[in-house]
Amino acid sequence: MSTALAVRAALDADFHTGLQRWHEQAKLVCADSSEGPDRKKRAAFRTVQANSARIVDEWLPVKDWSTDAVKEWHTYAPVPYCWTYDSAPGASDWTGTSRCSCSLCVFASRHDVLLSIGRRPRLADLYAEVEQVGGDSFRIDWRITDLIRHPAACGAPDPGVVCPDDGPEFTALEEQVRAALEEKPRKKPDLARRTRRSPCDGYAAPP
Repeated sequence: MSTALAVRAALDADFHTGLQRWHEQAKLVCADSSEGPDRKKRAAFRTVQANSARIVDEWLPVKDWSTDAVKEWHTYAPVPYCWTYDSAPGASDWTGTSRCSCSLCVFASRHDVLLSIGRRPRLADLYAEVEQVGGDSFRIDWRITDLIRHPAACGAPDPGVVCPDDGPEFTALEEQVRAALEEKPRKKPDLARRTRRSPCDGYAAPP
């Protein structure tokens, strides 16, 4: 990928300018120390590759910033942050997801998962279909099926915005997932639900 971008940039001046702008912005985006023990131990500056052909350094300029410091910086920064952190695009209230990751991430908090379910209901339904057909579970302690079924009991937040996911890309994803569900599973699905914990207060875990 790096080589392909470099070749394109060498042949196209406008692309070169755009790539430089993207690279400068990308350097301002990094995982902070609070997002996991591995990221906390990672140095803010390190050399990730060094050989006779190239030296590649990694710089994480805001790694040790607090969440409040990042929010304050974005008050005046020319680089917009992802809208998913807000209750709705442009709200600037920081009441959306606590982290920017996959739409439905197994490492996310329950609040973030519930918010994502509300924002991408068609994707959530596809996850639920995988659970129901394959006998699997999104997490050991949560099933997407139950989080969809009992949003009030789970304390689901107002999504603020709903993505229709009605394009050809999502249709192709559905077809790929359903084709995979017809194949023999590579692990015993019941292992993913061994704790039988209920994801919703007041509701029994699935049998």
